[in-house]
Amino acid sequence: MRGEYDLAIIGGGINGCGIARDAAGRGYSVFLCEMNDLASGTSSRSTKLIHGGLRYLEHFDFRLVRESLIEREVLWRIAPHVVRPMRFVLPHRAGLRPAWMLRIGLFLYDHLGGRKLLPGTRTLDLFNEDAGVPLKPGLFGTGFEYSDCWVDDARLVVLNARDAANRGAVVRTRTRAVAAERLGGAWRLTVQDHASGHRETIQARTVINAAGPWVEEVLRTELKMPVPRLRLVEGAHIVVPKLFDHDRAYLLQNPDGRVVFAIPYEGRFTLIGTTDRDYQGSLRDPKASAEEVAYLCETASAAFAKPVHPDDVVWTYSGVRPLIGDSTADAKAVSRDYRLDLDAGAGQAPLLSIIGGKITTYRKLAEAALEKLLAHLPSREGLPAGWTGTAALPGGDFPPGEADAFTSRLHADFPFLDRLHAIRLIRAYGKTAWSLLGRAGSMSDLGTNFGASLTEAEVRHLIDQEWARTAEDVAWRRSKIGLHMTAAEMEFLDSWMRKAAASPATA
Repeated sequence: MRGEYDLAIIGGGINGCGIARDAAGRGYSVFLCEMNDLASGTSSRSTKLIHGGLRYLEHFDFRLVRESLIEREVLWRIAPHVVRPMRFVLPHRAGLRPAWMLRIGLFLYDHLGGRKLLPGTRTLDLFNEDAGVPLKPGLFGTGFEYSDCWVDDARLVVLNARDAANRGAVVRTRTRAVAAERLGGAWRLTVQDHASGHRETIQARTVINAAGPWVEEVLRTELKMPVPRLRLVEGAHIVVPKLFDHDRAYLLQNPDGRVVFAIPYEGRFTLIGTTDRDYQGSLRDPKASAEEVAYLCETASAAFAKPVHPDDVVWTYSGVRPLIGDSTADAKAVSRDYRLDLDAGAGQAPLLSIIGGKITTYRKLAEAALEKLLAHLPSREGLPAGWTGTAALPGGDFPPGEADAFTSRLHADFPFLDRLHAIRLIRAYGKTAWSLLGRAGSMSDLGTNFGASLTEAEVRHLIDQEWARTAEDVAWRRSKIGLHMTAAEMEFLDSWMRKAAASPATA
């Protein structure tokens, strides 16, 4: 048996990595295993928003909305490179939610969460505002503009894992938990490396099942434990060439009661999503169905002057949300709140299963998870509870709202970068961009250029520091640069990564 830990975490999504970071900072020894890549499941397939959940007010989820609203500014402060404020336009459409209801909802939204940095709501005359220009003429008169935040979801996961590892956590990707056994006051957990097939066994005081939509499978297969009621709800998204030139997003109402976002994405595109439907297919790689793509295209076409057709779609992705079981509610109405199921009989090592949750509240979920486990863990010297709300994530130790200033500094220090390249590096790595670029004095010093400003220096950083192993890890999770690369460039990157995989990584 090679290791003894306070916590063994199964699952490298946002909840698993968030708990690992918090626990490691508090002085606990942590082992985290992820059977695929970090954020390879639901955590990289969100709508990319840190938001309070305006529509959750309709379902009276006031606790969740308040917690989410508070977390917007907390996460912006600790990760200003991957989280940034965004204004949202909510057009009022006759026959749907009345304007008075929207005004009341937005008033609560502005005041429920102690907003300090983000600007408040304002009413728009869409006939005379530039936000009304992309919309269908004559359909919308009044609108509202409010604040939420955008997030690079997969990078948020990786940064939490990186900080956990910096603080002593052991993070193993492509390593699956294959067996677990309670031995009195401890767990014996056997894990298997995907590439080599090598197995090893560790011992842990407690196990946390943070496997997301796989939480049931882990309980049933590896842990041999009772399975809670879980409801899997799928959310599909499409990406199309950009529908508008400004930097605001839209929240579009639909006659079926759903809402759909249209968000500026990667400079040249618009992200449209999401759907809500019960899911029963394979969890390995859920796909947006033709029906879901058509629905999102129809919703966008009903609102924007420029129609959107399925043929316009350049990329789709779909995530499966593991929500608290509720067989009576419509899928769109199922709560996005979380539940922490603790199994800890007398004299038995505890098991904590994470059910539900959303990316906005991951940090509070981590605090709540550790609070549940404190009675089962020894005292350790470390940071106090709540420390994750003030300590910056790697690269994010600069004031919120200063990303543009740091872009200018990076561009001045490395003038051979074009402006868009500098912007991308700051938004991905923050102050870590300087160490990534090192002493480079020209583009050639950064090694092989894979296309779309992706260089060998960046890829090697992702391999050495961020657990990247494949072209997909780099182009679709550590970034979305795959949207900008040609098929030939992706093939070359894939070939290069396969060769690099044979070299030992240092992450």
